[in-house]
Amino acid sequence: MKTVLFACVHNAGRSQMAAAWFNALSDPSMARAISAGTEPGPRVHPEVLAAMAEEGIDLSTVKPQRLTDALASQATLLVTMGCGEVCPVVPGLRREDWPLEDPRGKPVERVREIRDEVRARVAELVAREGWAAPRADEQGRSGAR
Repeated sequence: MKTVLFACVHNAGRSQMAAAWFNALSDPSMARAISAGTEPGPRVHPEVLAAMAEEGIDLSTVKPQRLTDALASQATLLVTMGCGEVCPVVPGLRREDWPLEDPRGKPVERVREIRDEVRARVAELVAREGWAAPRADEQGRSGAR
């Protein structure tokens, strides 16, 4: 089981969207995602909750969490969300940085664009690593993947 850690500063927007998309698009027997922040906020941004709900993903019960050594030790890959010099670095952990705009306080149209960009990046990662969930038309057929 591989674990991808999506991290940013407040763990209230981009990293939450990325983890949710990852868990929706990946095969849960192969990989999972968690998210965290170096300075977690009190809650997921309301505009992020709304944009993800439009896609059928409910983040209303998710709480931002602090990036700890224990959490990082579970990860295979760290994906930071374009937070520049304040992005977390975990020595020895493979890392990617996705330069994504912070959705906090943005109009809903822009938050949707950010959400869709996050989804596209997650889908590319899942496909590249071979972690994609089987498509509905392949489920139940042996060897379909």
